[in-house]
Amino acid sequence: MSLSFYYILHVSSVLTLAAFTFYAFAAPPETRKRVMIITGVASLLALLGGFALLGKLHYGFPGWAIVKLVCWFLFSGLAGMGYRKRGAIGVLSVVGIALLVVAVTMVYTKPF
Repeated sequence: MSLSFYYILHVSSVLTLAAFTFYAFAAPPETRKRVMIITGVASLLALLGGFALLGKLHYGFPGWAIVKLVCWFLFSGLAGMGYRKRGAIGVLSVVGIALLVVAVTMVYTKPF
């Protein structure tokens, strides 16, 4: 597959994951199953697209990719936490935004 396909897959999956994670913070509890399925699939596609990009671009496994992997892992769990801990949605939102900012910063600066 082409490099453009993996870029589009990765970015669109991350956008979908972010949108439905923040939706989960405000959604009623009866939407839990559908939202968790969507965020799970989007999370998996984002991971696969990211690793495919690393392979296609011959980057290996640099430090900034490890930071992004940790951000992905933590962000992937936020939707479920949002449904379970309704009182902590404000904190979870700030954590989610911070994780997204760190991940995007790693892509564009590649500090290590």
